[in-house]
Amino acid sequence: MTRPGDGAIQPGERFADMHAWEDRRGTGPHIWRTLGYRRVSWTPGGTTLEWDAPEEYCFRAGAEPIVQGGLVTAMLDTAMGGACWTLLDRDELFRTADLRVEFLRATRPGTLRATGEVVRRTRRVVFCAAEVWDTAGKLLATSRCTQVILPASEAAGRYRPSKSDGHLPDAGG
Repeated sequence: MTRPGDGAIQPGERFADMHAWEDRRGTGPHIWRTLGYRRVSWTPGGTTLEWDAPEEYCFRAGAEPIVQGGLVTAMLDTAMGGACWTLLDRDELFRTADLRVEFLRATRPGTLRATGEVVRRTRRVVFCAAEVWDTAGKLLATSRCTQVILPASEAAGRYRPSKSDGHLPDAGG
């Protein structure tokens, strides 16, 4: 995953916390528990996961079922999020700023494999890419995203109240 002109991908402190990323023992909704994702591999800057897409999560288009595109997108996003997570320190978190998906062919029920990788990390931004494949080796969908790195100690702007004049709060608080 080293690109020409870039340094080697270095793991963050969170790489040692890899089981927290897919914690199935917790309570409440979590994509790993809800859909039954399995981690296949985990390296600094990369992750591979599998999912057995059931026919119940499909719609009919002609004679064969097709996995709903939002579920394919969720798998791509989870693979890229896992790759990004491996590079973070414990005082950092990330939020997705941009997500793009290309559906190359219909995704059918069965075992799907998604690979996510960090393409480049700067101090404040992580660029990632992912692909979803079926067991026959057909590339089904690709994705790219931009993750913004934020301090873990803040609410990351999500829950701050608006100013008294109705405008959004400044980035600093």
